[in-house]
Amino acid sequence: MFNLFLQAAPAAAPSGISAYMQPILLIGIVVVMYFFMIRPQSKKQKEQRKFQDDIQKGDRIVTISGIHGKITEMDEKTITIEMENGKMKLERAAISSENTLVTYPKNK
Repeated sequence: MFNLFLQAAPAAAPSGISAYMQPILLIGIVVVMYFFMIRPQSKKQKEQRKFQDDIQKGDRIVTISGIHGKITEMDEKTITIEMENGKMKLERAAISSENTLVTYPKNK
């Protein structure tokens, strides 16, 4: 019975158009993935590195873990931030963004 089905079914002949379209579609998918996924992510990482290199003493920042503070001391790889409850020493890579919403009380 299975042999009858194979004999009755027409064999799919490869067409010249589909053979050329497969690599073009694959290249198209890679290009779309690059422009919608890879390029924006690398651009965001570059901007983040630039921000971390450009921070200065006195800037208000937010860390990756969500801690808000003001930079009081800086070293080549570490920074010290002042928070409401005291000071904390962090790596530069732990800085997420600049914070302009929170004001901190002056020294008592």
